[in-house]
Amino acid sequence: MTPFLRNACLIGLLLPAATTAGAQETEIGRNISIELNAAVSSDAGCKLSFLVINGHASMIAKAVYETVLFDAAGQVDRLTLFDFGALPPGRPRVRQFTVPGAGCDALGQILFNGAHACEAADLDGMACETGIELESRTDIEVTG
Repeated sequence: MTPFLRNACLIGLLLPAATTAGAQETEIGRNISIELNAAVSSDAGCKLSFLVINGHASMIAKAVYETVLFDAAGQVDRLTLFDFGALPPGRPRVRQFTVPGAGCDALGQILFNGAHACEAADLDGMACETGIELESRTDIEVTG
């Protein structure tokens, strides 16, 4: 067997594996990413700014999350809904929510308890929850 033919055979054997691996990486990357980007105290309360990215290939018409806010001591302060609205695929969006009657230094953690509503015609009902990625750039921990 010539070196050219041997290399062509090896490439032919490796190419399907590389294509399959790439497809798996693409599937794994389809999720919602939510980052608590900023928390600013004001007279109205704690204003939370979230950067959210819909990593799915299709539009999410409505994404509402049930969240639990914990105080700095780790006790439940309140349950609330954060309505992130419409999320176009692959485009970052910033959403802000004000937590009335609370300074940001009083919040220790935000728990994303689950999706209260997830409307996406081309995606399954778990699109807003499966593989959700949560991060924080603040001192407030974000979990889910």
